[in-house]
Amino acid sequence: MEKKYDVIALGELLIDFTMNGQSEQGNNMFEACPGGAPCNVLALLNKMGKKTAFLGKVGRDQFGTLLRDTITEAGIDASHLMIDDKVNTTLAFVHTFPDGDREFSFYRNPGADMMLTENEVDPAFIAQTKIFHFGTLSMTHDGVRAATKKAVQAAKDAGCLVSFDPNLRPPLWSSLDLAKEQMEYGFGVCDILKISDNEIQFVSGKEDYDEGIAYLQEKYHIPMILLTMGKDGSRAYYKGMRVERPGFSVKAIETTGAGDTFCGSSLNYVVEHGFEDLTEEQLGELLTFANAAAAIVTTKKGAIRSMPEREEVEALIQE
Repeated sequence: MEKKYDVIALGELLIDFTMNGQSEQGNNMFEACPGGAPCNVLALLNKMGKKTAFLGKVGRDQFGTLLRDTITEAGIDASHLMIDDKVNTTLAFVHTFPDGDREFSFYRNPGADMMLTENEVDPAFIAQTKIFHFGTLSMTHDGVRAATKKAVQAAKDAGCLVSFDPNLRPPLWSSLDLAKEQMEYGFGVCDILKISDNEIQFVSGKEDYDEGIAYLQEKYHIPMILLTMGKDGSRAYYKGMRVERPGFSVKAIETTGAGDTFCGSSLNYVVEHGFEDLTEEQLGELLTFANAAAAIVTTKKGAIRSMPEREEVEALIQE
């Protein structure tokens, strides 16, 4: 069957308020940046000319309208973006530290993205994609967790590749044990796992990344694992190969969306080159491009509207 979409993603769509200097009165100023990991991933894919769609929920408020307009402008199909009449769009305030690292304050008790229900997931829609992508923010609460699992099952039934990025945000979980349990569900169903250095340590309990990955491979037999290590670059583990590529040195202002850009770039490579027979050289190419794209995003505010063009990424690689 000819697939209509390259990637469909499910999950949170929200406003990231990022710090943007101080007012004359000395008050912190925040910029309203459309965000949410799954749509960040899709926004990069659209920049690369891929067809994407999003499944999620926003509130019937100004922020919800802004988000629908933003993803539509980015070329993401918003026909399955649901509207909640009672619950407001989720907001996240991003507090940035001098080294570019950050912490989040979430306004999501509840937030509209948590209100997606099982009966709003249409298996026929999910079946139209080559790759289905999700994270764990859509698994923090019962209703949306059931919706996520239904979508994953629909993707599996339709023979889609399943991509998973845990995207651990400890403040959003009632307990870290529950977070770990839902991450383990994701490991058990995915074909492609994108995981960060601190997440692999959290879930495996091992300091050494290779040992942590070996633990995951042994337990879950995930075909492709992509490990991101911030400015130190990334690694791919696939069919017994372990390939590593360094990061790119840029003047980072904030890291929001860097992991999602890396993830979107990786999925783009899989869409273009297939998933079955990648060589060591191709895995290196995948990582180099994804590292460069992620580096570029750290030099700009926000994510959905900051995704680089292919030429921009290639120029950084050539430097």
